[in-house]
Amino acid sequence: MIKVVGIGPGGHDYLLPVAQKAIQEADVIIGYHYYFQFIADLVQEGTQCIGKELSEEEKRAEIAIEKAIEGYNVVVIGSGDAGIYSMASIVYQKAAASGEDIELETIPGISAFVAAGSKLGAVLGHDFCCISLSDLMTPWKTIQKRIEAAAWGDFVTSIYNPKSAKRYWQLNKLKSIFLLHRDAGTPVAICYQLGRPEEKITLTTLGDLNVEEVDMFSLVVIGNSQTFAYKKHLITPRGYLNRKPETGLEIQQASFREIVEQLDTDQYPKDFLWAAIRCIHTSGDHDYINYLSMSDQAISKMHQYLISGGTIVTDVTMVQAGITKAFLEKYGNQVICLLNTEETLSLAAEEGLTRSQAGIKLAAKLYPEALFVIGNAPTALIEIADQVRMGTIKPAGIIGAPVGFVNVVESKERLKMLSVPHVIIEEKRGGSNFAATLVNAAFTLDTAVEYIN
Repeated sequence: MIKVVGIGPGGHDYLLPVAQKAIQEADVIIGYHYYFQFIADLVQEGTQCIGKELSEEEKRAEIAIEKAIEGYNVVVIGSGDAGIYSMASIVYQKAAASGEDIELETIPGISAFVAAGSKLGAVLGHDFCCISLSDLMTPWKTIQKRIEAAAWGDFVTSIYNPKSAKRYWQLNKLKSIFLLHRDAGTPVAICYQLGRPEEKITLTTLGDLNVEEVDMFSLVVIGNSQTFAYKKHLITPRGYLNRKPETGLEIQQASFREIVEQLDTDQYPKDFLWAAIRCIHTSGDHDYINYLSMSDQAISKMHQYLISGGTIVTDVTMVQAGITKAFLEKYGNQVICLLNTEETLSLAAEEGLTRSQAGIKLAAKLYPEALFVIGNAPTALIEIADQVRMGTIKPAGIIGAPVGFVNVVESKERLKMLSVPHVIIEEKRGGSNFAATLVNAAFTLDTAVEYIN
């Protein structure tokens, strides 16, 4: 049996009871000789203690496996947590490679960055990461990539193995990388010998960080862009105090602004651009601006018609349902959809029409000057286009957004030949949601100035 035990950063206050118990029950304890001083009073008489040098991690693991095979209850100690930059990894690797049936267990401990977090107060309040600057077993190029990612990602970052006699330049390089992404005033803590009698914590800033004050017994903690100092503490906010409720309207407004940021707003007329923004918001696809076409000032003309209380005729109830009720109530508009009336069903049967076409044909007789909004049936759009062409109706405008494969493109080509104000979702794209979106765009054209210069 091998237990890999984390003994914390130093001192019994940071040594978990489960770790103390494991040490007291051990037949053999193996570790870096410097660490035995922190557990001396827990080691039972007769326990064999095997101390090795700092660079002899593999040898420690090999001895542990040998002793476990001999039947001893073995403990391998490491500072902090046994699984974080400590002995668990190499012990498990060696045990797996040995082919022996060895029982393994990891006993957790308090890692140095956790101890530093408690000493500093609340620096780990948001996302954080740990990076070791030791390049003994990890290439520096790999370490530098991780540094750049942490700096760019705005993580609170704890630096292990920051500096030694032979590795004296890496921390300075890290500092220069962080300064490319983070303000020089970012709080930094140098935590020396945490949990031990020599403990010392120095607060400074990223710009003022003196790497010569750091050694192998130090942990360096770098705050993120929100971290601030308060008395002797470092605080990284979670966002509780600056969070505000987001209503549906606020979310919509933020979405519109994000869409506008990715468009060349000088390239298009304002009413076309506003209709495109609304379609992009509906689809989540910026390419929809390329599938929108309209006659000159069509949305502007529809806006004037709608705010004057004009009637809207739709081919299907889904378009009717998608038009914002608050606009209808504000301006007193009536929305007509005759899809499911007895008269429509009778006409469809008598003349061999689709219900949508029959409903639109009846509505055209009753409301020949309405705004016609087609979001589903190309047959309905063909009916309206043909009636306009024959001069039997004179609509305030037509929105053509039927979707599908049969007669869809042909119906839209008919609409393009008309002199009435019209808006089209090109090709086979469209649908009831886009037809309703375009009506809502016409209703709200006066608000476009909030987003479009």
